[in-house]
Amino acid sequence: MNYELFYKGVAASLVYSIVGIAVLLLAYWIIERLTPEKSWQEIVQNKNMALAIVFAAFILGISIIIAAAIHG
Repeated sequence: MNYELFYKGVAASLVYSIVGIAVLLLAYWIIERLTPEKSWQEIVQNKNMALAIVFAAFILGISIIIAAAIHG
């Protein structure tokens, strides 16, 4: 087995994972700044289920876009 090729694949996976998580957090931060209220406070303290569903859909959508961009 060619371990050099294996380790390159593992390293690439780690780098792409870190970049994908960073892009997801950046997108969340941008959306958090654009909305008038603090979403996390609204979801946790006020138990706003509709906002929780919207943000869950947002995170899933951005994650799918990042995965498609990384996969090619």
